[in-house]
Order: sequence, then C-alpha cells, then structure tokens
Amino acid sequence: MRLLILGGTEFVGRALAEAAVARGWQVTAFNRGRQPSPAGTRPLRGDRTATDGLAALHGGEWDLVVDTWSGAPRVVREAARALSDRADRYAYVSSCSVYPFPARPGNDESDPVVDGSPDAGQIDYASDKRGGELAAVEAFGAERALLVRAGLILGPYENTRRLTWWLNRMARGGPVLAPGPREAGVQYVDVRDLAEWTLDALTDGRDGPYNLVGPAGATTMGELLETCAGVAGPNAELRWVEPRVLTEAGIEPWTEMPMWLPPGDPNAAVYQQGVAKALAAGLRPRPLAETVRDTWAWLSSRGGDAPQRPDRPSVRLDPAREAEVLAGLG
Repeated sequence: MRLLILGGTEFVGRALAEAAVARGWQVTAFNRGRQPSPAGTRPLRGDRTATDGLAALHGGEWDLVVDTWSGAPRVVREAARALSDRADRYAYVSSCSVYPFPARPGNDESDPVVDGSPDAGQIDYASDKRGGELAAVEAFGAERALLVRAGLILGPYENTRRLTWWLNRMARGGPVLAPGPREAGVQYVDVRDLAEWTLDALTDGRDGPYNLVGPAGATTMGELLETCAGVAGPNAELRWVEPRVLTEAGIEPWTEMPMWLPPGDPNAAVYQQGVAKALAAGLRPRPLAETVRDTWAWLSSRGGDAPQRPDRPSVRLDPAREAEVLAGLG
C-alpha cells in the first residue's frame, strides 16, 4: 500500500507514519523538514502555504492520503485538488470541535456542524476544521473522503502538554493539587489507536465522518491522575479538592489544570461524545495504563522536555499558585 502523509513528523502524523511503516507500507511524508521524518519513510519537502509549495508532489501517485492540517482550509483544498486524480482515498484528521458550542452530550455524526468554507483563510479552530472537511469532500467526493473527528488525543509524541504536564508534575513529587471530583469522566483516544483505526478505515473503504475517541466514562480524572502518579511520581501526594476551591482561586480549567473541566462547564461535552459508529467500525482503545506508561517512557527519553505546538496555548499551573492553594487547604 502506498501512503502519503501530509505532515508525518509530529504527534498524529508521526503515529500514522510509524503504524504504516510497521505494516510494510510504502510511506511518503510530505512536510517542511522542521523535524526529521520517521524511520522507514520517504521524505518530501515543501511548504503548503507557499506559492508552488506542492511541487514535490507533482507526478507522484498514491493509494491513500492522510492530511493532519489544522490551519486555513484553503491549504487543504489545494492539496486535495492536486491529489484527487493521483490517489484513491483521502482521510482528513478533523475534530469533534466542528459541532456547535456547546455540543449536545452524546452527540453523534448526524448532529449539526459549524459553518466552514473550503476557500477560507484561517478563522478559528472549529471553522478551520470544518472547512478542511469540506475541502476534502469537494476534491475527492463523499465516497472517497474519510473525516476523522478526533476528540482529546493523548500518547507518545504529544505536543500539546496535557498528559505530559501531569506526568512531569507527578515526577516533581510532593503535594499535588488534584482537581475534583475524582469520578468525573475523561474521554480520550490514544494517538496510536487513532492511527491504526484510520489506516484500517481507509483500507476498508470507509467514508464520511466518524467521532474518533474512546467511550465516554471509560476512565475518570481520579484514575488518570492516580495512574500518572503510579508511573511517574512515587513521591507525589495527590490532594483532591472540590471544584469550588479551584474556581474561587481563579484557576482556569483546561489551561491551568490540563484536561480538567468542572461540573457544569459548557465545555463538558468534550467528554461526552457519541462513539458508537467508530466502535462498530473497529476502534479498540488500549488501556489507560498503557497510554500513560508509554508516554512517560517517551517523555523520559527526552529528559522530560515535552514539545509544544506554537499554534496551541501553553497549559500549566504555576508552582507558586499551586502552593498557595495547597496552603489554604490547611
């Protein structure tokens, strides 16, 4: 199988490349060369935002294409149009953010989506992803375009500093501010499960949108942080606090407390996505412990230095603010 990955050097793209190479596929990774392409891939260089930036793709032919672009939809449009008669199928890694905010708990692929245009420049994340979906469908047709609407993605190569932040915090040890309630659900997908499912879906000829994330309620904030502590923080002491304590202290959910959303938060639907369609199509999420363990092993190999995407906000709780809240607990 001949696979072209538009990207292929970071997080989702790298996981896709490694999974395809492991299958014995011929993998081409088209990117700007800012990071080394995975072993076993054929690198092609180009900047999709530049004039004639797709020149390196001219003349090539592939069975499958996967596009991980998150910016201006017109960039997806240009690539998809250029490849529509030189590849059989096109997968676009989109996002559950395409559902209007606040999304309906348990929403599925039949729910309404935000407006978007395949011709647009960069607007906002949700509109950009929807525009990218439309660009893929416009160029390849509905029956040859797969739309992978990912939820929260975790795992090795993470470049958004969510799970990696918690692992580094546990490794630092001492009292750790743990946001309650412990039983609050956390819904995510391991990046490697996303990659394997996407490759399988393409070879199976699947098309259209799929919410791609593990089942809602499969794990909790308590299980997540306790697993992180068990793997990375033998000297960490979790100090669970009620959501009210954090909100009164002005601590921002998700950004200062990665992956935490208090009860009643309008963003809570991110942990309540309907995933029956993807599960029926073969999604098999691996255990949380495996995701945490493997992410810590990768992060440790980098000396704890987690990469950060420049187009995503930095997520972290300042140690001084954490100490202040902990001191107030008595």
